[in-house]
Amino acid sequence: MKLTLADRTATPSALYTAQQTGELDKLAIDSGIAGIRLMKRAGRAAFDQLLARHPNVEQVTVYCGAGNNAGDGYVVAALAAQQRIPVRLIAVGDPEKLSGEAAEARDYARQEGVIFESPGEAPPTGVIVDALLGTGIKGEVRPAYAEAIEQINASGRPVMAIDIPTGLNADTGAVMGTAVRAGFTVTFIGVKRGLLTARGPALCGELVFADLGVPESIYAQVSAEVMPLTLAQLLATLPRRATDAHKGDFGHVMVIGGDTGFGGASIMAAESAARAGAGLVSLATRPEHVAPALTRRPEIMVCGVTSGQELEPWLARPTVLVVGPGLGQSPWSEQMLQQALQSGLPLVLDADALNLLAANRPAAAEKRDDWILTPHPGEAARLLDTTTVEIQADRFGAITELQKRYGGAIILKGAGSLVKGPGSDIGLVTAGNPGMASGGMGDVLSGILGGLLAQGETVTDVARLGACLHTEAADLAVGDWGERSLLATDLVPALCQLLQAEPGVATS
Repeated sequence: MKLTLADRTATPSALYTAQQTGELDKLAIDSGIAGIRLMKRAGRAAFDQLLARHPNVEQVTVYCGAGNNAGDGYVVAALAAQQRIPVRLIAVGDPEKLSGEAAEARDYARQEGVIFESPGEAPPTGVIVDALLGTGIKGEVRPAYAEAIEQINASGRPVMAIDIPTGLNADTGAVMGTAVRAGFTVTFIGVKRGLLTARGPALCGELVFADLGVPESIYAQVSAEVMPLTLAQLLATLPRRATDAHKGDFGHVMVIGGDTGFGGASIMAAESAARAGAGLVSLATRPEHVAPALTRRPEIMVCGVTSGQELEPWLARPTVLVVGPGLGQSPWSEQMLQQALQSGLPLVLDADALNLLAANRPAAAEKRDDWILTPHPGEAARLLDTTTVEIQADRFGAITELQKRYGGAIILKGAGSLVKGPGSDIGLVTAGNPGMASGGMGDVLSGILGGLLAQGETVTDVARLGACLHTEAADLAVGDWGERSLLATDLVPALCQLLQAEPGVATS
């Protein structure tokens, strides 16, 4: 998801829950910034963003609820009226029951001549502003608000959400029954973590952050457990290669996978590992896939194996194993995974390696610190013996439980992928696009991770950097191919381009 900064030069370094954002707001007020002043700044920031996208707007329809989020909407309505832009304000709930700053904002709008309407008097027109409910929503959206959401979504008009689309959970990104679909969202003071994962990116549209002039000293007083991951910062940790480097300095990755009918997945993973910088890459696969793999990428050492016993001698040379791409769930697959687990080597597990692990095939592996697991929500559900719906309802809780149960570093894939390593905060990947919803993308990711892990970085650093490289490469490649036509192998040239630009740090 694209994150635009409305009024600050530094990208936010933390993502907050609704409660934490409330603490920031309270601390700002306690520091001497009046609450109504913050509200008017919020309304001004939102109105400016509306005009930036719709400079010739002919009408604005503002939906207001009964809390502080409504107060921001009343300010937007007042500012539109000041600009002689026809404005309609649809009040869901009694405006006279507003209190505090929201009541002051209501009076401000009334003073500017804004007329309040009841829901259902007429369909919305012009640009719609969603100021119904903010971050405080607890249960499912109540009927009156659900009807208003339906009106907004059915209107076909452009929609700006204030702070958060109504019905979206600010903490998890889950939908509380129903939610507004916005073209862009202007969020204030702290970026809410639910805006950037699960259903958040699809419902927010473009996300704009305005800090409303809250000083940096306020942010230092509230600790958050989730941070956005930035590729430039992560790339800077990769060391430059010494002038006298040789291939043995950068590890040996072996990809294990490619059961009958699934050979392409393991070949893509092996190629990606090589392109990510591994010194040597080998592939253990079904014998029928040896020739296609060598034809595709002759730099890869390929061995055909028909059993775990045949694989065992080949495990003496690699330093990292990537297990899962095209692995399948056959007896052959189980033998491959068993040998990998018994090797004692650092691991990247993906796809059917995770499904076999979840099914205790082979016998349950012990929790370990030297592996990276890369489940999508369905695989995560199997690993935690729950449902995909439950995983998506609280992705932050899910990845925390996965890391606690299995150890190592976890990448919970999906819109707004999450990354968590031993003792670390949760990292959130903000890059990526819908073109990644195609076969083979996970295989490329697992290869990238294996290639980076072979070069000596920690599992946490590798998981963070690999997840960012993967999504940023997809964003780069989608410019050439488009979302509908993007293929997993299209990411490989883009990956090389990103790594070519790495700043790096010097090594001796």
